[in-house]
Amino acid sequence: MDLRCSLEECTMALNLFLNNRFSEALELLRPWSKESMYHALGYSTILVMQAAMTFEHQDIQNGISTMKEALQTCQKFRKRNTMVESLSSLVSKSSVDQLSEEEMHAEICYAECLLQKAALTFLQDENMINFIKGGLKIRTSYQIYKECYSVLQMTQGSTKQKETYYQFEGGVKLGIGAFNLELGLVQLREGASGSSLRSTLCSLTLLLFHTYVSLVLGTGEANIEEAETLLEPYLQKFPNGSLILFYSARIELLKGNFEKAQVIFQNCIKSQEEWKQIHHLCYWELMWCYTFQQEWLKAYHYADLLCKESRWSKAIYVFQKAAILSMLPDEEVKPTGENIVSLFRQVEGLKQRIAGKSIPTEKFAVRKSRRYSSAAFPVKLILPALEMMYIWNGFTVVGKRPDLTENLLITIEKAETALQNETKCNDYFTDDHCLVQLLKGLCLKHLGRLLQAELCFNQVIQSEKQLKFDHYLVPFTLYELGLLCQLQGDTEKALRIIETAKTNYKDYSMESRLHFRIHAALSSLKGSPASTP
Repeated sequence: MDLRCSLEECTMALNLFLNNRFSEALELLRPWSKESMYHALGYSTILVMQAAMTFEHQDIQNGISTMKEALQTCQKFRKRNTMVESLSSLVSKSSVDQLSEEEMHAEICYAECLLQKAALTFLQDENMINFIKGGLKIRTSYQIYKECYSVLQMTQGSTKQKETYYQFEGGVKLGIGAFNLELGLVQLREGASGSSLRSTLCSLTLLLFHTYVSLVLGTGEANIEEAETLLEPYLQKFPNGSLILFYSARIELLKGNFEKAQVIFQNCIKSQEEWKQIHHLCYWELMWCYTFQQEWLKAYHYADLLCKESRWSKAIYVFQKAAILSMLPDEEVKPTGENIVSLFRQVEGLKQRIAGKSIPTEKFAVRKSRRYSSAAFPVKLILPALEMMYIWNGFTVVGKRPDLTENLLITIEKAETALQNETKCNDYFTDDHCLVQLLKGLCLKHLGRLLQAELCFNQVIQSEKQLKFDHYLVPFTLYELGLLCQLQGDTEKALRIIETAKTNYKDYSMESRLHFRIHAALSSLKGSPASTP
């Protein structure tokens, strides 16, 4: 099994994987997984993906032990006293000339295995030793990628280059692209445009960036055109591939074509039964599709399926289920057999920790749910499903549909009227009023009613000193007001307001998420390409 043959077999395994033939891909890779670095990498990567999707302790343990074996297999092919282990100058022209092709590939495979093992180490449990171990693995992996990038730069243009060299180049671009915040997209695009084994992985990483990262951690302006261009050849080659169908549906969702997205998500679910975790990804997206359309019982159905089947975040799933049911009148909740107060009270006990840290969205859900903790006087949340929609940047998606945005505005204004009719002695009154104004302002902005939106946002900012619980509302509203000023053409004012949100507030819910969004917005306002993480 030489290098060329192992790359060919791994390409076959990747094609099987993309055609939903997950077990066959594993069976093809298993026999050589202790002898060939690429078989070892491929085999362990599939098991790591499975562990990350199931969150089952046994799957995580299997992933870690398989990745350990993969690292040992890669180690056999690495140069003795390898580049990163040397304390002297790590890369020199003479040392690069002495590297065999196998040794170059071994470095890249080793770095990939190390990175994946670090990710699983974080998931394994929350003690500090594992946290430090994971951090050291990531650091070493990054060092190897940096050295390999130097090797690539020194060897480009060499007459000795073979097809296997371009596979090495693809590995470097995938690694540097995944790590580096500034050059990352450029490297990934170059990697995706090639024909190496990792071109597919570069494309999938870019699709993840465009359809998720830029939306949740950016200003919400996803590069849908590039995502469609990247996906097109894979739709031709793997028309029933569940991952391909999933991204296709996600792109339709981001375009506002929720009805079409729903059909494709259903096709994705039907396309395979082996990896139920892909079904869970579809359930999450279908829940949001129906939430955007305010089809609450259908949204509840998918939140309920997630509660029953997925281990990823029980706290969020139960909170979502309760939040969705809160949007319905009591007579429509009754047939479900659910008790909203009881559901909210379950949330805190379901919170988990990863690498010793709580998940920010879970912490947010727990804090909101505490309003129901009093046995005598639980205080109802106002528009909780729409508040979570905002946290996930859903208003930028639904904002592409004026009809649905108008419907949301009607719901928000009804809640506003009901709130005004209540007595103002409630401790949560100002917080609820400010949340309603923020959500109302977002709808008005997307409907082009910018001055009215500005009035709503200013009401929140002026109420800062009266807020008792939801202190996150002011910095988030300042950020939204800044984006509104940008839309009105006042860049200077936009910069000033967003900088205020960045520097004047700290220790509030979802702070890191807002800082990522602020970073993207400031990069856009200052005319530089937004570099999201």
